[in-house]
Amino acid sequence: MLTRRDYTNSKRGDTLIEVLFAVTVFSLVAVGGLSIMNQGLTTAQRALEITLVRQQIDAQAETLRFMHSSYVAVYQSSGTYAAGTPAREWSTMLASITTTDSLQASAFGAGSDCPVIPNGSFLLNSQNATFIAPGTANVGPAQVYSRVNYVSPVVARGEGIWIEAVRSRPNVDPTQANVGFIDFHIRACWDSPGQSIPVTLGTIVRLYEPRG
Repeated sequence: MLTRRDYTNSKRGDTLIEVLFAVTVFSLVAVGGLSIMNQGLTTAQRALEITLVRQQIDAQAETLRFMHSSYVAVYQSSGTYAAGTPAREWSTMLASITTTDSLQASAFGAGSDCPVIPNGSFLLNSQNATFIAPGTANVGPAQVYSRVNYVSPVVARGEGIWIEAVRSRPNVDPTQANVGFIDFHIRACWDSPGQSIPVTLGTIVRLYEPRG
């Protein structure tokens, strides 16, 4: 038969130390779980951004190839091309590249900040295969991730994505005087969540052009 003292001892609650220990363990588990969830979300977002930026780079590369093919198909020395055609846009782009006359592309790689976009860098409107002339109004730093922001079918602005063109030097071999190419360095740089350094992506498209 339980005495009053035995009954009182059997109803004893948790001590303050036990409660604090339980709260501490729960807090560690909760914080660890939230940290893992946050890392997972950050990784997923970065992977999505890389996929989207890669699509933007591929669109620029395909537009370059399309405009180049159209230009070569109707090429004529010292000729003119109908306004509004991809060949005319390519010809306009060539004039800009010749004026810029870059000997090499700018340095591009991992750093604490995205590089300053060089003068003469440009973009293409892949929706209608048109040349977007160089200028700070047309090419600037990324706001979210690197992309071509289409305000309308004919107006676009590059955000953290740009193209640098480097023409081959004139060939000293007279038999190869009319042979040349242009290296198009398509580059993207943007700040991604959870990254201490910006994310960079790029590719190079070499296209041969008729000269003479």
